[in-house]
Amino acid sequence: MDQKRILVVDDYPQIRNLIREALESEGNYEVTEAENGMEALKLLKKRTYDIVISDVMMPIMGGLDLLESIKEVQPTVVTIMMTAYPEVETSVSAMKKGAVDFIRKPFNLDELLFKVNLSLRKRQALSEEELAKNVKNLRLQDECEDLSLRNYIYDAIENSFGDNDYIFKDVVELALKVVGGRDCELLLYDAEGRQFVPHIIKGIDSETYCVKILPQIKPMLEKVAHSHESVIINSAELPEIFPSVICAPLMIRNQVFGVLTVRKKECGIQFSKKELDYIQTLTRRASLNVENKVLYESLYRNLIDTFKSLVASIQVRDSYTEEHSYRVMEKVINMAKNMGCSTEEIESVRIAGMLHDIGKIAIPDRILLKPDKLTDYEYKVIKSHPGIGENILKSVMLLDREREIILHHHERYDGKGYPSGLSGDDIPFLSRILAIADSFDAMTTNRPYRNSMSINSAIRELRKNGNTQFDSHLVECFLQSI
Repeated sequence: MDQKRILVVDDYPQIRNLIREALESEGNYEVTEAENGMEALKLLKKRTYDIVISDVMMPIMGGLDLLESIKEVQPTVVTIMMTAYPEVETSVSAMKKGAVDFIRKPFNLDELLFKVNLSLRKRQALSEEELAKNVKNLRLQDECEDLSLRNYIYDAIENSFGDNDYIFKDVVELALKVVGGRDCELLLYDAEGRQFVPHIIKGIDSETYCVKILPQIKPMLEKVAHSHESVIINSAELPEIFPSVICAPLMIRNQVFGVLTVRKKECGIQFSKKELDYIQTLTRRASLNVENKVLYESLYRNLIDTFKSLVASIQVRDSYTEEHSYRVMEKVINMAKNMGCSTEEIESVRIAGMLHDIGKIAIPDRILLKPDKLTDYEYKVIKSHPGIGENILKSVMLLDREREIILHHHERYDGKGYPSGLSGDDIPFLSRILAIADSFDAMTTNRPYRNSMSINSAIRELRKNGNTQFDSHLVECFLQSI
């Protein structure tokens, strides 16, 4: 058999010498040594090897990182991994990255020699064409796995709804899944005070983290906040603190507002550069999500403030309208909450309740403020206010649902309402809720042309008009909320 080249990678010289002597005495092997993954990678770039025997846990570059790199520089080389930490997860991770076998330290030399011999024979039995095909399949598998994981990260963050706390919790949970972390923390950064405030802690009790871990990793956090770059720290000296830690910034407009830290489950396994890349992908997507949410909320608040000002401007002409709008808003929110409506539905009826009479801004004073009975023409003008309100909001895409609620809040359950003559369940659900709250408040407050009803009289009126003007089921739901 031709002389085979074997590269032995371990940070302990005694182990390298032991393996070298055993191999050289056993067969026709040329053995080269490297003390870490980085040194091994340099050798692999200069000449070809038949087998790499590598430890998992090493300084500078560990065995799993080396495995990733081997697939790029010499994809057909056989790799056997050694470790003193033979947990199932380590073995699976090594096999997925391309190792053909796994040996536990302290190892039996006969077992090592047997596996080296067997691996070489298997490799020799394959033709060059078969080896090339295996390499191609392995690379394709890696690319598919990588793309699938990145798509999973994108989708998970894009589908993360709710306030920032919900997004942050999703980020922490996702980070643990993606890289197999032992614990994960999201800290908010106060740049002025240079303080890192733990906001979400997962996988470790908060007291242990704040008292024991945080003071030790603060220099790393400061480095990340200052450089805006993610880092990995590995330490055999402080395995309880730094078994292997990824630290990545969360940024908006190039300003760090938080830092994500993930610690590895086992002290014998280091995070790889690819895992660091996945965490960076996660933090960048999360930062973008939060930034878009902040911009959306800022725009949203500005729009709502503008429309509030429009409603307030009606008060100059008719003090009833603004006060009525806010009372209706409170009633319809209570009803929606009592019925178990979603957060989005409650927010929609809040806005629709506040703005439902905004169209009255276009109604002439002589009609809007008339103390006597309206003529048919004047009533027709009054009935135009839902459509006018819908038109005022039409240019705002953010308020599509609210526009629909406002447009149809004067429809009747029997189809005799306006502006579209919708009936029954064809009337939007939230419009039916708003119609009841609107009518109840109108009946129980004084107007220039009539006095208010008592609450009991208004309740009887609502029930009397159930399934004609109002949805009778929703009437009962409303009455339970007042």
